[in-house]
This record gives sequence, structure tokens and C-alpha cells, in this order.
Amino acid sequence: MTIRVLLVDDQPLLRVAFTLVLDSQPDLAVAGEAADGAEAVRLVGELHPDVVLMDVRMPGMDGIEATRQIVETSPDTKVLILTTFDLDEYAFAGLRAGASGFLLKNAQPAELLSAVRSVAAGDAVVAPRITRLLLDQFAAELPADGSADRSRSAVESLTARERSVLAQVARGLSNAEVAAELSLAEATVKTHVSRILLKLGLRDRVQAVVFAYENRLVRPA
Repeated sequence: MTIRVLLVDDQPLLRVAFTLVLDSQPDLAVAGEAADGAEAVRLVGELHPDVVLMDVRMPGMDGIEATRQIVETSPDTKVLILTTFDLDEYAFAGLRAGASGFLLKNAQPAELLSAVRSVAAGDAVVAPRITRLLLDQFAAELPADGSADRSRSAVESLTARERSVLAQVARGLSNAEVAAELSLAEATVKTHVSRILLKLGLRDRVQAVVFAYENRLVRPA
């Protein structure tokens, strides 16, 4: 099955470079290109790509708003944020908007290919520890307590054990590390994580980390 990718960046040369890398692979294909967020939203509706490589700093509609609209209207399309710096408020905003991760623009070709394949498979491509660094750095931007009634009801749907697992995931721990921390089998932790994502309507661990911070299940270090 070919993974279809939409490239979104206002720099034509960068789009050309990414196209050369992606089209060199038998399982990847560039489905289209966009130079701004509005065009990206429109093309996602027309082309239904599997993955969007999304720049964030563009004229007109930026990549954050475009990500938000794409996630809302095309949930099967995964968004991978392109950023210049790994600790960047734009990357943070992209994760909160629903992106499945972020990738540095100067990533090696192998990293780009791996990231696209991982996102298409439903995985997150940014380590939860990096997500936590972002959240710690920009915690002041998180919503104030009492602003997320719907989220609180979702939290209440979790069992005590699931809350404990979620708190450890939000610390950036892997399933094996969570298992050691809570004296559980790794397979049990994996099952808990799957149930947590299902109950909370989240796609991946990165979104779980963001959710935990937004709902004060963990606090910035």
C-alpha cells in the first residue's frame, strides 16, 4: 500500500527536496503540494492524503490553524509538523492542535522517511520526553483550571489504575518503564494505554501527554 503525502511549505525549494526523497521510495508518493494553510486544508479535502508534512510559519493561514482544521475534518489524515527548532512554541502549538508529532526541517532523509511511515501507521514520531519538555516550557499557555468540563468527564471515566498509567506516560516513560514503576507486566501496561486512548478519544501517546498536562494530571517540573 502506498502512503500518500501532502507537502505544505511556502518554500518551493524545500518542497522539491522533500519530493525527491519521498518519491525515491516504492511505498511513498507525493500526492500534492501547498504553499499555505488554506490551500493545504482544501487539498486534504480533495486528495485525502495519509500524511501531511506541515510547515507552521507561512503567510495567510498558518500551519497551526490548518492542522486544527485538518484534524477536525479529516481525522484519518495524520499531520507531521515541520519546525526549525525542537523546543519551539510552534511545535508545541502544533501538538495541541492535533498533530501526531514534529520533525526538524534539517532532519536526515532516513529520519524523514521513518517519520512519515510511523505517522501513517498511527504512531507518534516525537518522543514523549521531548513533548514533556515542550509542555514544561510553555505550561503558562495551558488552559486555566475549570475550563475543560468535557475533558474532566473523560478523566472521570478512567479507572484509578488507568489514571496512574496515564500520569506515568505523561512523565515520558515507555511501556517498559511504566511497568517497572507500577510493578505491572509490560503487556498489561500496553492494554491500559490502549484503553486510555480509546476512552479519551486520543490518537497516540503524544496526545495523551498533552491531555494529562491540560487537565492537571501532572504538573510542570
